[in-house]
Amino acid sequence: MDRIRIVGGNPLVGTIPISGAKNAALPLMIASLLTREVLTLENVPRLADVNLLMRILGNHGVDYRIEGKRTGDGPYAGQTMHLDASDIVDTTAPYDLVSRMRASFWVVAPLVARMGRAKVSLPGGCAIGTRPVDLLLMVLEKLGAQIEIESGYVIAEAPKGLRGAEITFPKVTVGGTHTALMSAVLANGHTVVHNAAREPEVRDLADCLVKMGAKIKGAGTSTLEIEGVGSLHGARHAVLPDRIEAGTYAMAVAMTGGDLLLQGATAAILPGALEILAQTGAEISSTSEGLRIRRNGSGIMPVDVTTEPYPGFPTDLQAQFMALMTRAKGTSRITETIFENRFMHVQELARLGAHIRLEDDTAIVDGVARLKGAPVMATDLRASVSLVIAALAAEGETLVHRVYHLDRGFERLEQKLEACGAEIERVSDAG
Repeated sequence: MDRIRIVGGNPLVGTIPISGAKNAALPLMIASLLTREVLTLENVPRLADVNLLMRILGNHGVDYRIEGKRTGDGPYAGQTMHLDASDIVDTTAPYDLVSRMRASFWVVAPLVARMGRAKVSLPGGCAIGTRPVDLLLMVLEKLGAQIEIESGYVIAEAPKGLRGAEITFPKVTVGGTHTALMSAVLANGHTVVHNAAREPEVRDLADCLVKMGAKIKGAGTSTLEIEGVGSLHGARHAVLPDRIEAGTYAMAVAMTGGDLLLQGATAAILPGALEILAQTGAEISSTSEGLRIRRNGSGIMPVDVTTEPYPGFPTDLQAQFMALMTRAKGTSRITETIFENRFMHVQELARLGAHIRLEDDTAIVDGVARLKGAPVMATDLRASVSLVIAALAAEGETLVHRVYHLDRGFERLEQKLEACGAEIERVSDAG
């Protein structure tokens, strides 16, 4: 099993190309199940989760082709993927695949919408709370599907097709909104979704579905209107840049010092996070190529943060921001409102010398003058990258174990950081 070795203390200077967003690519790939024609996705990141989802889609009968490199492609150019679901041969998504990635549960929506039936294992995934699927199933029931849970599987049936309905989410849910979009586009009639998620990844899915012939209004707002159509056709769509990757590297340079251009990133996809980051003392500017982040010479100022649905501060940047606050000149409070059990990185940051105490859903971080390298262990995707950020600013050597979590969501992280001056490498346990 690989580890990442980091010797901290180097500022980050240079350019980091921002990859396509994992949280957009996965639902876009799943949307290929909605049409008999080819869906072509550009700028797909090379990630373990993408590869796993391809296996899951292949199990349903989806054929795919990935284009090779083209003249002029940079080392971080995204993949172009052609997905052909013209012949769905199996509407069952088995436990051994779905249990490894929660987002794969979303196949239930297009399978029921197009085929009238789906049998999908209840999901597994990161250990950051229960993340129940009840709201996803509520969507299908509202649209007329019959739902049974049997032996750990959800069986959803709508032999006469889904029908439009009014759906009101009791809380904002990205997975529920994706499910509503992919179910209602082929339903008979009009669907209205209230309290919909507004994340850029939701809008990216809606934009792609519209290219495929769907009729959707209100994407990016809290109210969606969908008029069902008889069928969807193929399309070509580019995955939007990964705002979580961009925010992660922005916090890394805010912590280590330096000057980074986050190529392809835009301020529009990170409003809540950039506002908070600026309050810590980072200098942020937009250029024609992307976002430029610099750390001024006054040190890191403490800022209180509460995670919120978009456009608020994202839960997927909470661990990274906590790493930044460990070196702040004072005390900050970080409140997690989206997921339970998402403070599992606290004890590992403490191994580097951080002073953090927990009070219910709030972490109180007392900034320290320095961190010192140590062996640490990743517990989930975002926690693992927070340890990398902290290690970049720590004195001496840090070894991050269980880095397979990183490979699920960060494309070529070591290479991107090393190119900007970080002393970082991947080593095997035998090395």
